[in-house]
Amino acid sequence: MLQTDVSGAIATITLDRPEVRNAFNDELIPMVTAAFRDLGGRDAVRCIVLAAKGPAFCAGADLNWMKRMADYTREENLADAAALAEMLRAVYECPKPTIAKVQGDVYAGGTGLVAACDIAVAMDTAHFCLSETRLGLIPATISPYVIRAMGARAAHRYFLSAERFTAAEAHRIGFLHEVVSSGHLETKVAEIANALASAGPAAVRACKKLVQDVAGREITPELVAMTVAGIADIRATPEGREGVQSFLQKRKPNWLPES
Repeated sequence: MLQTDVSGAIATITLDRPEVRNAFNDELIPMVTAAFRDLGGRDAVRCIVLAAKGPAFCAGADLNWMKRMADYTREENLADAAALAEMLRAVYECPKPTIAKVQGDVYAGGTGLVAACDIAVAMDTAHFCLSETRLGLIPATISPYVIRAMGARAAHRYFLSAERFTAAEAHRIGFLHEVVSSGHLETKVAEIANALASAGPAAVRACKKLVQDVAGREITPELVAMTVAGIADIRATPEGREGVQSFLQKRKPNWLPES
């Protein structure tokens, strides 16, 4: 159902339910949450890749789970939605940088998983769809992440219309960072993951939080003061000092292997 693998500084979490297009249910959701929290807490892990097996990346909610939900009370629906929200928050707030490695189609709640990752790379054959309105539903739980990723203007169209759109369109609206042709997905994701793993781990963690704290905020004296304190504080850390000294001395910083 879910596989995890750690190779050097890079961890991979793989959705492994190809028979149901990697749709999630009340069993898979807490497993994904736990995996991101576990790997996010390991010092040796510098980057986490979210991948999937089979022709689809994630089709959203499992049909059998949806059948059970049809008879849920409001309280049961609240509990289910809260578990999904917690999974997305665990991905978004993971202290390690995350990459969505999208090899196939992404529907409904699956777009939330992609949006919650810091970086998204997809095959050019992948398609995307926020299909909730076709079922008389709304993409509420995933909306904070998807709207941040694609912007409100694009969300107005694709949330409301439930149209299927291509990887090229997802890239155009900013939902994806990279679109690659067949055979290049592995190489491109590895290239980005290695770049992330080579950066200062504390700096990457602080930088991720910086983006989350600053994005969309008005530039006020308080925000400027926060950024001034941020650079001053990190310059004084052991990692900050080591990074600057290694650059000036033309050597590798101590967080990278010598070889």
